[in-house]
This record gives sequence, structure tokens and C-alpha cells, in this order.
Amino acid sequence: MAKESRRVAILEAASSIVSEKGIFNLTLEAVAKEAGISKGGLLYHFPSKEALVQGMVEHLAHNYRSKIARNVEDDPLDRGKWTRAFLNVTFNQGYPNKDMHAGLLAAKAVNPKLMLPLYQAYEEWQTNIENDGLDPIDATIIRLATDGIWLAELLELYNIDDQKKKAVYKRLHEWIQDLYLDAEKKKKEEN
Repeated sequence: MAKESRRVAILEAASSIVSEKGIFNLTLEAVAKEAGISKGGLLYHFPSKEALVQGMVEHLAHNYRSKIARNVEDDPLDRGKWTRAFLNVTFNQGYPNKDMHAGLLAAKAVNPKLMLPLYQAYEEWQTNIENDGLDPIDATIIRLATDGIWLAELLELYNIDDQKKKAVYKRLHEWIQDLYLDAEKKKKEEN
């Protein structure tokens, strides 16, 4: 198994433990067993529990950053592209293994400073969303609504059914399009 795929398998094993058994059951021994490797093999990739949790956060943040950046790059419309990308990735291109999000809860419990990669990603996304050519308050509300659904699913507070989730996505997407049209109309009126 390639080094990077082994690292991801270890991170997925750790995330599975946190998701299914809770943060207090996240031990290096448990992760090694879940990943089907020796503790020495685990320590080669992650020399401590803190390094393992940091790896979980970094992996997730990198995954989302890459997807959002790719969506921005592929968007033919400049205005609103960051807001559309954030919405689309969060609703339609999330991390395939939902357990990986549990790494965020682990990081908050183990050492909140481990959340830094995600804090930095959010700071970048928010800055880009506010300077996206749409009304910055409306764009922020859309981001917060999108995050609300993601966090509700992460914390298993309330999982809306798929039909309603699709309707919420559609409504938020339509709102972005309306903001785009309003901004374009204002631009034409100014010229």
C-alpha cells in the first residue's frame, strides 16, 4: 500500500473510532488495530495521538480547500463563484467518509489549536465570499446556512431528509443567482 493511502487508511480508522465509540476511546492501540497495522507502523506515520488528530484535521481541511478551489476555477462566472463553490462542495461534494468529520470533534477535545488548518480555511473562504461581487451580508448568511446543515449532520442534531435538503440547496442556489443578477443590473445602471 502506498504511503499516502496508508496514511488515509489510518486517518479513516481513527475517525471511525471517534465517530462510533467516542473521543475517549481514541488510542494509538485502538487505531492500529482498526487500521490493521502494528502500533509501530502507526507511529511511523503519526508519532503521537496529537499528531494523529492533527492529521485528521489537516486532511479534511485540505480536501475541502482543494474541492472549493477547483469549483471556483471551473466556474465560468466570476461574480459569486466562491459562494457557489462553498455551497456546492458542502452539499454535493463533501468528504465521502462522513466519519472523517469526527476528527474535528477530536481536535477540539484534544487540543483546540489543532483546529488551526480549518480556522485558516474558513478565514480564507469568508474573505473570498465577502469579496465575491455579491452582497457580502447575504453571501455570509448563505455560508452560515450551509454550515448549519453541515454541523447539524456532523453533530447528529437533526438530519433533514434528502428531499428537503435538495430543496434547501436549490433555494440557496437560487438566492445566489438572484444576488448575481441584482449585482449585474446595478453594474449596468452605473455605466
